[in-house]
Amino acid sequence: MKYLIIGLGNIGNEYEHTRHNIGFDIVDRMAKEMDASFSLERHAFRAEMKYRGRKLIVLKPTTFMNLSGKAVKYWMTAEKINPDHILVILDDLAIPLGKLRMKLKGGDGNHNGLTSIIESIGHSNFPRLRFGIGNDFRRGYQSDFVLGRWSAEESIIVDERIDLAIEMIKSFVSIGAQRTMTTFNNK
Repeated sequence: MKYLIIGLGNIGNEYEHTRHNIGFDIVDRMAKEMDASFSLERHAFRAEMKYRGRKLIVLKPTTFMNLSGKAVKYWMTAEKINPDHILVILDDLAIPLGKLRMKLKGGDGNHNGLTSIIESIGHSNFPRLRFGIGNDFRRGYQSDFVLGRWSAEESIIVDERIDLAIEMIKSFVSIGAQRTMTTFNNK
């Protein structure tokens, strides 16, 4: 069985370890733990991993957040992966810091990366793992907050929650989205 795991983020040093790049940070740590490495391929940095007999194609799109759908559509087609076997990992302002929520489908939640994916593949019926970044910003400063780096206090929370996100990814590919949501969504 094959799965496409997509960590959303923006390429470039100025975006490294920002709230908006939590998807990249999660898949980077997963690759390190599973002794895999990313190589630059078409529209994405790509790594292959194996977990419990499943093949994981893990992506960090190089198309920037607003065009993430281009990379997702290309690799879904190239690898012949159905939408229920993809998992998009992204930041979410509407969820408290460090909370994780997996969903089977849904709207874009005003997230440009999800908007692009939905437009590119033509529907919103694909699993996603939302990582809560909170919304502790003054009115009009959303962009600065999202593209900002974690505070020292936030980093402690984020670091341990990245480990939980990786557990959820492994659970998704081994026991499925429904059981993963039941087990993890309220932790």
